[in-house]
Amino acid sequence: MKATTLAMAALAACAVLAGCSHTPKSHTEASDKDESTFTYLLERQSKWTENKLDALPPLPQSANLLPFEVSQNTPLRFAVDAKSIDVGSDGVVRYTIVVTSPSGAQNINYEGIRCDNYEWRQYAGLNADHNGWDSSVATRWRRIENGDLNAYQATLYKDYFCANKLPAASAKTIVNNIRYGRTAASLIH
Repeated sequence: MKATTLAMAALAACAVLAGCSHTPKSHTEASDKDESTFTYLLERQSKWTENKLDALPPLPQSANLLPFEVSQNTPLRFAVDAKSIDVGSDGVVRYTIVVTSPSGAQNINYEGIRCDNYEWRQYAGLNADHNGWDSSVATRWRRIENGDLNAYQATLYKDYFCANKLPAASAKTIVNNIRYGRTAASLIH
């Protein structure tokens, strides 16, 4: 009886495995797609299109600046303009950054962080007359650097702007999180 049961189980297993075997397609059925590579649905790369930037925000006012910590080892101070933060339907969080040196010199840029692939780009910088934007300094998308003392894009990405490769929240929530120092790590506890 035991031998019969084992033989039946073996035959059933062979039948299942035979049903799972792969039969190569004929040349007329073959496709150009390599079926041996499996891709999870959420990892599939769809064709991404960046939203068109119709207008640049007004230059930042000091009353609207929200300071945030990047590193205790850098003498620079960092702040984003609360009025400029925009969460786009393309998954890009756009913002104006103000970087201030110990002597008071400022670097002001309008930038975007793309949450799905850990990249950033600059759209414009403060012009030489300090009265408007200069779009000629715009850059292409590039990888966010983590190791620099002044890697504020990495801080914004990880602590405030992005979670699970998506924008972390609405612009209003992001502004409040920066204003009250609620980083992604502090929200877990």
